[in-house]
Amino acid sequence: MALYAIGDLHLAMSMDKPMDIFGEIWQDHPEKLRRGFAAMQPEDVCVLCGDLSWGMSLEEAKEDFRFVQQLPGKKILLKGNNDYWWSTATKAKAFFQENGFDSFEILHNNCFFYGEYAICGTRGWFYEEEKGIEHDRKIMARELLRLECSLKAAGEREKLVFLHYPPLYQNYVCQEILDLLRTYQVRLCCYGHIHGKGRQVAFQGWRDGTAYKLVSADQLGFIPLKLLP
Repeated sequence: MALYAIGDLHLAMSMDKPMDIFGEIWQDHPEKLRRGFAAMQPEDVCVLCGDLSWGMSLEEAKEDFRFVQQLPGKKILLKGNNDYWWSTATKAKAFFQENGFDSFEILHNNCFFYGEYAICGTRGWFYEEEKGIEHDRKIMARELLRLECSLKAAGEREKLVFLHYPPLYQNYVCQEILDLLRTYQVRLCCYGHIHGKGRQVAFQGWRDGTAYKLVSADQLGFIPLKLLP
């Protein structure tokens, strides 16, 4: 059994939503994902760090879920900023059950155990510097509560955190999230959201005892990143 991560699959099987605005690398990216997942085994686990589907509803995203269902391994999903299909975790779980999508789990106010590790996370929040807007305090407060709830559920296990939004990016620092990672001694934080030229300035490396990794699909060449054997 191995643990993997990848984010931002941006599937659109039932709609016209080309991703090549982010570069030629996105051409025929579903097939690239199919090949990228091929090395995984049925017992492996892959955390999907948000933005799985462009579908505006669960029904519109159904073919995207069907595509991911057919990929090997168990998948742990967390919410991204473009996951408009996500209304509540309860509705998503019911939809998966009704449609036989049995390889999915939802990471939302909870955690999952992987041996001696705990898989924790939430969407997070991000200040879009180029727009010059500030944090929406209500959203940030909610995301911090969800992350801490996930971290507390992990107990004494070593904690791995998965976010959609980066807590560090160029001059941006989400200090509230960094404080939680430091308080709970998180050693690894994987995040997505960043594409195209933005990948060149994404923060990767160590800060205050936590290693940060960008796992957006184009960053990884559409091959899930193996984190643990």
